Amino acid sequence: MTENNSSPLELAVLAGRILLSNGAEIFRVQETMERIAAAYHMESFHVYAISNGIFACGTENGVAHTAEIRHVPLSSVHLGRVAAVNQISREIAQGQHTVPEAFARLREIEKLPYTPGWLQILASGIGSACFCYLFGGSLADSITAFFPGLAVYLFVVLTSGKNLSKIMSNILASGLAAFCGLLLFQLGFGDSMNHIIIGSIVPLLPGVPLTTSIRDFFNGDYISGAIRLIDALLIAACIALGVACVLKLASLAGIAVGVPL
Repeated sequence: MTENNSSPLELAVLAGRILLSNGAEIFRVQETMERIAAAYHMESFHVYAISNGIFACGTENGVAHTAEIRHVPLSSVHLGRVAAVNQISREIAQGQHTVPEAFARLREIEKLPYTPGWLQILASGIGSACFCYLFGGSLADSITAFFPGLAVYLFVVLTSGKNLSKIMSNILASGLAAFCGLLLFQLGFGDSMNHIIIGSIVPLLPGVPLTTSIRDFFNGDYISGAIRLIDALLIAACIALGVACVLKLASLAGIAVGVPL
């Protein structure tokens, strides 16, 4: 697809791609693209979106145009970008931007940075501690879970962009959480290794993809819902596998892990 700053169709497709690649629901992607096309008075506009692709066509000034994005990979969620595209689509509907101005704004939105790595790591540690307590861990367990939570997201941040597959990344990260939790427990920290590990792996859980898949199902987007559900279940399975491997190795080494393996 070749970008043409004079084409509302290409503008709508760009907005849809940004939304789709940052975790937006299918109905939101299609509604935003239709709103943009209507704002620039396209005679007809049709869009079909699934979780990893967009197909769109439209007629402008009596000329039929087609645009196709074959692949929009499932990637990290950035709700700030989703909110920014929603806002600019409303402004476009109100007639506040020409097509070139809207293109420039979308390019800026596309470059919005993620949360700084150090803040993600700190949030992971705090989240691990809090969830450990919510799942029944003691105060000592929660304090202990803070450190594996830090280690997990330090690993995630350091390996992002290293061409490590999602499967291996989640297996290794959850294995690291289990190893750190087991090590700290063996050193005398915390009261329950199970609660420590449970709290430590929570930052890895695919909460947003799972929620989005359910919303897609409710909106009748069954293919997209199934794709996101499979993705979420695969991540959950990888997390379970990583933890199980570490605990099994510890059990074979004669270390009491507190759960049957």
